[in-house]
Amino acid sequence: MPRRSPSDRSFVAETIAIGSELLIGVRSDSNSLFITDALGRLGIEVRFKSIVGDDQLDIVTMLKTAVRRAKVVVMTGGLGPTVDDCTREAIAAATGRRLSRRKEALDSMTARLTQWGRTPNEGQLRQAMIPSGATVLPNPVGSAPGFSLLWKGATLISIPGVPREMEAMMQESVIPRLAAQLEQSNIARPKPMTRLVFHAWGLPEADIDAKLHGLIPKGVPIDLGLLASPMGVLVSLTTKTHRSVGEAVLKSLAEGVRARLREWLFAEGCDTMEEVVGRLLMKQGLTVAVAESCTGGLIGHRLTQVPGSSAYVDRGAICYSNRAKTDMLGVPAELMANHGAVSEEVAAAMARGIRERAGVSVGLSVTGIAGPGGGTETKPVGLVYVGLDGGGDDAMTKEFRFHGDRSMIKQRSSQAALDLLRRWLIGKGST
Repeated sequence: MPRRSPSDRSFVAETIAIGSELLIGVRSDSNSLFITDALGRLGIEVRFKSIVGDDQLDIVTMLKTAVRRAKVVVMTGGLGPTVDDCTREAIAAATGRRLSRRKEALDSMTARLTQWGRTPNEGQLRQAMIPSGATVLPNPVGSAPGFSLLWKGATLISIPGVPREMEAMMQESVIPRLAAQLEQSNIARPKPMTRLVFHAWGLPEADIDAKLHGLIPKGVPIDLGLLASPMGVLVSLTTKTHRSVGEAVLKSLAEGVRARLREWLFAEGCDTMEEVVGRLLMKQGLTVAVAESCTGGLIGHRLTQVPGSSAYVDRGAICYSNRAKTDMLGVPAELMANHGAVSEEVAAAMARGIRERAGVSVGLSVTGIAGPGGGTETKPVGLVYVGLDGGGDDAMTKEFRFHGDRSMIKQRSSQAALDLLRRWLIGKGST
């Protein structure tokens, strides 16, 4: 293996996620993904990721290890007001810095709490305790400030673990600060990381892997990544931070991904399925109403999470019981008696019923068995039908067999329904 030059270490980072809940399966660390991407755009490579519980001695040990192998250490979590939040004390103990209440930290925290109609209690006052010599990093959306300090040649950054707060502080304080430090450095900066992201739905991860096999020529310094989730498979092309890749090469590889995945590729970058569907509805001047059984309103929630969705989302109905399907959508009781509530026929009737009652361009429906109980040999847990009705003969249904727990089946069902709507809209737009 080739050895890195000493200068390379100036662009090596480590993330440390702090919180006992991250170690016992209560919550997963997603902050490191955002941080890695943000630092990579500066040419700083995250080569180590660590998780440690809310134990002061363990945090001190982890911190001492991190500064031996990285020049940028970003810590998230443990800055709250409760007794188990001990990150600031651990950093003070490791670095030999004294903790003191800083006016700028106290003022910003008090102002935030005042906006929420609250006054700081004794625990929250601890959040204003900052190690000596550290720079206070304001929190634009939360109460706990962060801070940054230099120790043993490394930049230590401590920010809250709440994702919304972490992201805002990274964008508004951490990244600008690190960028300024790099500009003042005399060491030649490496090529910033470039990451292209694609989102696919409808193919298993193994099939996507097979379709993309051989995409990247030997010797080209680009990593191909696949990440499966209930919402599909995320495909990424990531350049090495220490190697230069021409724009023409990246463009060619991106076109290769698009060509090989074709209709399964529904979005790129940060776009979600609901945003893609929303833009198509807006562009074509169409409106939608949703009738949901097993998803319990998840599709409507996702559609209305998009700003401006009131222009194309008319209404949603949670028709969980058979009686609700009849009362709210006009689904004949005998249809459910003959075919079952989870059936192609009922999904079609639900989509038609919601479209006719709402007077919209298209009705979308979903009915299924989310589990863990309720399945039979002929209709197992994970059986889902999605219906779409655009009026007249323009209607379709599709059967799905999903696996996973109740939450995963609901998520996959919502994604399948939105994807069927996306494909229908693309067809409408091309006619």
